[in-house]
Amino acid sequence: MRLAALIATLAAALAAATSQAQDYPARSVRMVVPFAAGGPADIYARFLAQRLTESLGQSFVVDNRPGGGAVIGTDAVAKSAPDGYTLLVMSNAHTVNESLMTNKPYALMRDFVGIAPINYSDLVLVVHPSVKANTIGELLAQARAEPGKMTYASSGPGTPYHMAGELFKAMAGVDLLHVPYKGSAGARTDVLGGQVQMMFDAVTTMSQHAREGKVKALGTSGVSRSAVLPQVPTIAESGVPGYEATIWLGVMAPKGTSPAIVAKLNAGIVKIVSRPDVRDDWAKQGAAPMTMTPAEFSRHLEQDIAKWERIVRISGAKPDQ
Repeated sequence: MRLAALIATLAAALAAATSQAQDYPARSVRMVVPFAAGGPADIYARFLAQRLTESLGQSFVVDNRPGGGAVIGTDAVAKSAPDGYTLLVMSNAHTVNESLMTNKPYALMRDFVGIAPINYSDLVLVVHPSVKANTIGELLAQARAEPGKMTYASSGPGTPYHMAGELFKAMAGVDLLHVPYKGSAGARTDVLGGQVQMMFDAVTTMSQHAREGKVKALGTSGVSRSAVLPQVPTIAESGVPGYEATIWLGVMAPKGTSPAIVAKLNAGIVKIVSRPDVRDDWAKQGAAPMTMTPAEFSRHLEQDIAKWERIVRISGAKPDQ
């Protein structure tokens, strides 16, 4: 009798979860972006929100909640009901923060469940035209001649832009001064204006400025040259062998969200990013779609956390740098 009752209970729970997923979404869904407007996470979150709205029949609304190195907005999602109506648009800033910011009020793999990745792109190291260096080699020579004086901007501690700079410093053996901002737009503006000398930025947002001559692109961060900036050598081939850094984006939900809802969102996102027109459009911007099941994405997150733990330790990066 007990076994029969247990089976009946499990069957009822499964039926309820299936029904919940079939009805989902029944109202507007909030997609929290814990970064300032104008950066890659914001841009691609809005792209995704529009298409999820079209495909799932309810509004997906982007809510920018920047601050605290992505901690403020992320914590708000962690404290939200696990019902599928509050989602987190995250990046590898979150996997970095697991070792960089150990006093966070949440833990990524404890308090969230992975839904799906979105895309990834290379970074490009750019300098203001006033900087004398025209190559990575010349930049390294200048940095070594002026230790601690040359400045690089980022969108804040722990972000891919910051960690790309810290990795560059560690691997090249140079001392650069980090100038953190509250978002990539502010950092980008000050590099374009010459207030800060250089920046690692996503090719998706900086390549046009480089083509227009507003900045000098010295190197890209991938293992091969970027199709968007094919004339720009990689940093690895320009004096820092083995250097590689990217920015990638994904979607997570509070832990406890129904696996059926997670699967439905995953299927919706995979369908969008797999469209040939989306792939072609993103390729022109320098971004490449990523497609994974929720389980695969969770393994990717765990591996990235381990990767950045090693880099944080080697670089000596601190959350207040």
